[in-house]
Amino acid sequence: MFRILVVEDDANTRKLMCAVLRQSGFEPLQAGDGMQALEVMDKEHIDLAIVDLMMPNMDGYDLTREIRSVWEHMPILMVTAKQEPKDKHEGFLVGTDDYMTKPVDEQELVLRIKALLRRSQIASERKIVIGDTVLDYDSMTVSRKTEAAALPQKEFQLLFKLLSYPGTIFTRMQLMDEIWGFESDAGDHTLNVHINRLRERFYGWSEFEIVTVRGLGYKAVKKV
Repeated sequence: MFRILVVEDDANTRKLMCAVLRQSGFEPLQAGDGMQALEVMDKEHIDLAIVDLMMPNMDGYDLTREIRSVWEHMPILMVTAKQEPKDKHEGFLVGTDDYMTKPVDEQELVLRIKALLRRSQIASERKIVIGDTVLDYDSMTVSRKTEAAALPQKEFQLLFKLLSYPGTIFTRMQLMDEIWGFESDAGDHTLNVHINRLRERFYGWSEFEIVTVRGLGYKAVKKV
């Protein structure tokens, strides 16, 4: 069970978020400000942090900086009533992975958390082996015996995502959100281009293929 730390100074909002997370199968932990959050994180394993921006003692920006200095790969979802683009930009600059504005839609909150956890899990695995083919996340290379190809970041992340869950159908929206992010302006054409490049690049490789599922999206099929 994933453990989610809710860092929010408003007690009612904090309790509501924890209730929503519990109903969705997560184990929520609570902190009323950034200082309390760091104390919790020093004692407990946390898989993802939901961080309010405006808090006493230590605000969300400073807390995010502190988390990033120690827990480099922990997913962080920043939540705030501030809706100005500059506030979002600052959040991403200090290290948040995603950003939501209040009032928070409960279903969207859970969907974003699941997307962030999937991205984090894929990144932590670092390597996929399919027969003679090896995908190495650290070098963003795909190799097979004496052949090796270094891929652009988005192409590699897309292929790594699909091959992490062979046979699983991902919608176009899922892939866009998880590889390019919720805040990206990239559209369907961008995904089409990357899928086509991957198919051309690995044409004739017998270990896997990317299949279009008409009306739904894409899936990777392992052949070994």
